[in-house]
Amino acid sequence: MKIKLPSLLFLFALLGFYRLSLADQVLIPAPPEIGAKAYILADFNSGRVLAESNADERLEPASLTKIMTAYVVFRELAAGHLKLDDMVMVSEKAWRTEGSRMFAQVGAQIPVEMLLKGMIVQSGNDASVALAEHIAGDEAVFAQMMNQQAERLGMKNTHYKNSMGLPDPEHYTTARDLVILTRAMIDEFPEFYKWHAIKEFEFNGIKQHNRNRLLWRDPTVDGVKTGHTEGAGFCLVTSAVREDMRLISVVLGTKSDNDRANANQALLNYGYRFFETRPIYKANEKLSETRVWKGEDTELALGLNRDFYVTFPRGQYQNLKAGIEVNGMVVAPVKQGDKLGMVKVTFNDQTVGQQDLVALKAVNQGGFFRRTFDQARLFFK
Repeated sequence: MKIKLPSLLFLFALLGFYRLSLADQVLIPAPPEIGAKAYILADFNSGRVLAESNADERLEPASLTKIMTAYVVFRELAAGHLKLDDMVMVSEKAWRTEGSRMFAQVGAQIPVEMLLKGMIVQSGNDASVALAEHIAGDEAVFAQMMNQQAERLGMKNTHYKNSMGLPDPEHYTTARDLVILTRAMIDEFPEFYKWHAIKEFEFNGIKQHNRNRLLWRDPTVDGVKTGHTEGAGFCLVTSAVREDMRLISVVLGTKSDNDRANANQALLNYGYRFFETRPIYKANEKLSETRVWKGEDTELALGLNRDFYVTFPRGQYQNLKAGIEVNGMVVAPVKQGDKLGMVKVTFNDQTVGQQDLVALKAVNQGGFFRRTFDQARLFFK
């Protein structure tokens, strides 16, 4: 069958367009296969999850529990309820605690800072119990504080029964909840988080190495915590920074110390190879404005209450599209920070980030005449 010339030209043009479309496609392979009960990889700034498996399954956290123990202690320090040089007495219960320890002697007086480093670097169960008892008077009461913080942070599938991670049927967490907790710790307490990068710590004449192998293998890794019990398997929460992009990986329930290190390394490499994160908008900058009815002011600037980061396929920044949606009608009074719309960023028609659009200042209710006049105008709108 003969094809007329115009048809041939159309066919060639169509084939050329098809090849260009294929070239423009962003092909991202599936995440690496991880031999673990659960795992997750997420960006610190944007919160976007890049890979996950069984991320909401409740599992034993083992010594990953100490991330929350440290977080509660850091909050007590920030609130002024505790000081780094406060002396803590080691009880017999703390001294007798099973598992990993910093070898604190019963009755010893040890500064809070040294106990924190013994817990973070050496994974000392004795240090965890000593801190819990000092802060709350009893470890069970301290566990209640841990659960309160978990609920406040939105860790929906986490419950603690102790401060160090010894097995208990009611002591569990998830990979996703550990990302939430780790993001909060790094964001709120960067000055304390840096202790998670310490490779070794000596106490009472005994030097112990940090069990996080990636601190030696990968110079971009600066934390976070290992965990192991027979039931939990080998677990590791890791965070790294490359080119101003911080990722958090969580691997739960691998078969060996080396397996958990390799799994986290594979996840981190995958994230950095195929994705990038950039700040799109800064907090408290005017992005839009809206009409305010019945207020002292008629116009209101809208923006964001925190920096807006977006994670997307590497090399595709120029193909991101941002859109702003503003609520249809805003009536005074308006409080600073009130949610009045949404900012969305899309890539290939898929949302890759969104954040609430908020009032950058308050607008009080207007006087009688302003309210009456606007009411009349609204009646005829």
